[in-house]
Amino acid sequence: MHETAPVVIEPALQRARGEGRLAVKSVDGESRLATLYQDGCAKIRLPWPVRSAPLEAVLINTSGGMTGGDRMTWSVEVGQGAHASVTTQACERIYRSTGAEALASTRLDLADGATLAWVPQETILFDRARFRRNLQVDMAVDARLLVVEPLIFGRAAMGEVVEKVDFHDRWRIQCGNRLIHAEDLAFAGSGQAQLDRPAIAGGHIALASLLLIADDAEQLLEPARDLIGDAGGVSAWTVGGRGKILARLSAESSLALRKTLMPLLALLNGRAPLPKIWAS
Repeated sequence: MHETAPVVIEPALQRARGEGRLAVKSVDGESRLATLYQDGCAKIRLPWPVRSAPLEAVLINTSGGMTGGDRMTWSVEVGQGAHASVTTQACERIYRSTGAEALASTRLDLADGATLAWVPQETILFDRARFRRNLQVDMAVDARLLVVEPLIFGRAAMGEVVEKVDFHDRWRIQCGNRLIHAEDLAFAGSGQAQLDRPAIAGGHIALASLLLIADDAEQLLEPARDLIGDAGGVSAWTVGGRGKILARLSAESSLALRKTLMPLLALLNGRAPLPKIWAS
């Protein structure tokens, strides 16, 4: 008589799910809240008056970070002539994964004459994190968009080293139904070994990508280069009739990165200063 092998049931781990949607409209020259939807661990707060130019919103992930299998979805719609600034309450932490990847998807829609500053605070990648992030933008031909994504590999103050990581960041931006910007940034395998390469980060652990799409982009090129100095590089060109600035920064720490990034954002933000939470 043969014994039956015991059945092993793997426990179903709890995963975080969140979806947040925000829409801003212009009423009598003021930018006002039109729609606010939040579900799961995604929360949206408006720390200042909901009638302002721009309207300021803060995104919150109440799960305290992301790990394998977690999903976050954000959507921001800025109506005709409206202005908005969207940031995060704190750094987003991507923890070690036991297998699956964490996924964050963002969609931004800008109507005629709209202005949006998408300026989340840093994303921190921990050792053996697996994270995929997608940014999809559809903007009118006369809208203005500022996007930044700062990225930190480990916490330098804690002596952490990211030996292995799987990270993929995908941007697709369309203006007037024409693709004007596409990029993919990926790190796979040995994270620190890649960062140590001179052509990538030269040993730095803090990186940032910054993009401005605006009619006056080319005029800001030289002031931006003066601010960045040796901390990175910046280029400007015209695509589909729209001006575009793209900057890359790197630094030895998050604090050092901010010392260059914050004045650069203030220069390119145009209509408004950085969200107050960046300085808190």
